Amino acid sequence: MQLSGRNGKRLADLRRGEHGVIAAIELPDDIARRLMELGFLPGGIVKVGRSAPGGDPRVFEVDGSEVALRRETSRLIHLEAPSAQADAAANAIETPGQAGAVRG
Repeated sequence: MQLSGRNGKRLADLRRGEHGVIAAIELPDDIARRLMELGFLPGGIVKVGRSAPGGDPRVFEVDGSEVALRRETSRLIHLEAPSAQADAAANAIETPGQAGAVRG
C-alpha cells in the first residue's frame, strides 16, 4: 500500500537517535494497515531507539509507543525530509533510558 510521496530515504537508513517523517508505506495492505494502527501514519514522526544485538530488529518510537520492526520491513517505509517543526517535536520524544524507562 503506497500512501504518499517519498524522497528516497527509508526508515532503515536512520541511526539510533535520528528521526524522520513518514511519507509512504510500501507493504501489503494487511501489514500496512496494522502499522498504521500502531501509529505509522503519513506525516507522523518516527525516532530510532535501541536494537537487538546484530542490529535486527530495531525499536522505533512512534505516537508514544515503541515498536520493534525487522530491517526488511523498515526498508519499505519511506521518509520525507523533516521540517523544523518535526525536528522540534522529535526532540521532545523521550529516549530509552530516560525517566519512565525500565532497565534490566
